[in-house]
Amino acid sequence: MIRAVILPVAICFASQAMALSCLPPDVRMAFETAQGAPERHIVATGTLYFDARKLPMAVLNDSPPKTMISARLTGEALTATGFDLEFDRDITLEVLCFGPWCGGAGSGVSYLAFLRQDEDGHVISADPCSSLLFHEPSRKMLDTVAQCVWNGRCPGP
Repeated sequence: MIRAVILPVAICFASQAMALSCLPPDVRMAFETAQGAPERHIVATGTLYFDARKLPMAVLNDSPPKTMISARLTGEALTATGFDLEFDRDITLEVLCFGPWCGGAGSGVSYLAFLRQDEDGHVISADPCSSLLFHEPSRKMLDTVAQCVWNGRCPGP
């Protein structure tokens, strides 16, 4: 009888211990991540369009580690004078899953994105912690990332 009670309780605590821990999304950390990556990145803001039905479903122990979705980003890329270079391109949305936790995005939604430049074009990576993709960016976020790029390092908090 005791085993029947202990086993469900142990499973409950084990599943809670497996929770994904993410730091709050931060453009400063995203800049440092992109700057330290071997691939070249550009920063752009705009509306992302894609077929949302292709997003992976988060399933315990059965989520695909990576799903590539054709998408389009329409907005502006960051230059030496601001977000003023028209950016309207087909890109790839790379949705990453870490176990049962999957990144995501919304079609028709505005984002600030750090786009990786691959041999096949531009890629936006959406991981469960929103490391390089920021939903509905504020003016402060855009200004901060511009300062990071222009100075080669980010301003203090």
